[in-house]
Amino acid sequence: MSNQSNNQGRAYEYICLITLRNEISKYRSVEIEYSTAFNACATAYENIDFEFQEILKESAKSAVETIFDMEPMILEPSEDILSLKLQTDNEGKSGDVRDIVISRKDVKWEIGLSIKHNHFAVKHSRLGKSLDFGAKWFDVPCSQDYWNTIKPIFDYLSEQKSLGKKWSELPSKDLQVYIPLLQAFMDEIKKSNNNDSNVPSKMVEYLLGEFDFYKVISIDSKRITQIQTYNLHGKLNQPSRKNKPKIQIPVASLPTRIVNFDFKPNSTNTVELYMDSGWQFSFRIHNASTKVEPSLKFDIQIVGMPATIISINCSWK
Repeated sequence: MSNQSNNQGRAYEYICLITLRNEISKYRSVEIEYSTAFNACATAYENIDFEFQEILKESAKSAVETIFDMEPMILEPSEDILSLKLQTDNEGKSGDVRDIVISRKDVKWEIGLSIKHNHFAVKHSRLGKSLDFGAKWFDVPCSQDYWNTIKPIFDYLSEQKSLGKKWSELPSKDLQVYIPLLQAFMDEIKKSNNNDSNVPSKMVEYLLGEFDFYKVISIDSKRITQIQTYNLHGKLNQPSRKNKPKIQIPVASLPTRIVNFDFKPNSTNTVELYMDSGWQFSFRIHNASTKVEPSLKFDIQIVGMPATIISINCSWK
């Protein structure tokens, strides 16, 4: 992600938080937990031009009423204070993809929002010479066969780095790097899946985070804000003492098996994973810098989701 995209994303997080605070305060007490994350997002918002600020405001405001309809606990009249918090990037690295957490002080309840501006990517995980993706993604350490297979690939990249080479100068990065590395990646996941039937569900929990959440995506060109419901453990859409949710959100099923895992047709840098219950992901591997590094980054996209994950389009006024 470019610096500009990153700053726009932070600015959008900020205005979503402020819009929530402003709208909730019409009904009950609410406070923001100030932090370094809040300060960084506020600075990003202040540094964009006025016209773009207005676009982000429209986008944020269009989603708020729908969130209230799904989560009556937010507006429930109560003596306690509702808290809004922007999370740090470190929390994202530890398996929590929520950017905004909404919680109640005196009630054991919270929900989270993952805020996206004009993109749908899931995570940007890496593959590297000593990165044990198996242990991190689904609690099954990578096998010695995997390490033996990837060693010459990363040795080659280390050698090219020492020569100061750029990725564009490699004679055949597809054949020498992308294809064998992705094949080793797929083979290892298939092997782990044969030994542990929980691999599919754990992979989805890794890719989407361990907490249930709503994904809020601003699609500026269409003037809509899309809300996707990731209610994987039944923690979202809870009734308050007096009101039930106006919009009912089903619990989504986690996958139990891998149906197919192979290269995307006519591609040397992207593989596609198909699982049961409607889960489909694509993994595009790419170099994250101009110069060669012995590490590569994934752009992971959700290609298909269960029908129980609902997408709601909120039109801007």
